[in-house]
Amino acid sequence: METNMSGVVTRCGRPAGPRAIGLVCAVAAAGALLSGCGSDKAPQKDAGPPRAVPASAPASPSSSLNSDQAQRKALIPKAKVGYQQALKAAVAAVPSSKAIAAELKGSPTSPYWSTSVASSDGTVHDGRVDAITGKLTQSRTESDDSGDKQHLAAQLAKAKVTAQEAAETATEKTKGTVTTIELGNAENGSDAVAWTVGVVTPADWNQTTYGIDATNRKVLWTHPNND
Repeated sequence: METNMSGVVTRCGRPAGPRAIGLVCAVAAAGALLSGCGSDKAPQKDAGPPRAVPASAPASPSSSLNSDQAQRKALIPKAKVGYQQALKAAVAAVPSSKAIAAELKGSPTSPYWSTSVASSDGTVHDGRVDAITGKLTQSRTESDDSGDKQHLAAQLAKAKVTAQEAAETATEKTKGTVTTIELGNAENGSDAVAWTVGVVTPADWNQTTYGIDATNRKVLWTHPNND
């Protein structure tokens, strides 16, 4: 204790010791840490919505084709000559004959039409017409027995509808390319005469087969994708 100049006795303040100073500093440091927690890091940006994983690419149309469709897709565009020109060349090689069949065959590098024409007595002449040039490259006469000839001769006499008319009837139903046509009996097993016409659509390379009455052009039956 000490007496000041006015005579009032006062308590002399004891200076803070080392321990007290340490406690004060520790508290101050802790406060500084709490107030600045995380302040030394840059604020995180909003990552936004998760990125969508792109779906796998759809399969190529060509990869979904079966073997028959793929074969048609490769062959048909290579044929520069249609069934009409092919049958015309075959008929020209056999006087007084009528067209009874044509089918597109071969490979993309050498497409051809397998043709058949018949004389009025039922004799059949097979031919091969180049589907690029339209020229008849092969021809032979079938050696059918008399019964087969008579049967075919009777069919020819009944048939009032030509191959071209039958094909036109089929393509009115399905727009596409005629790849097969043949004269024969109706599918119901009767003696009726009918043309079988196969039409391929380029959109999917499927084939639809029609039975066309050879006397009146009526559609007797339809077989979609009949390979």
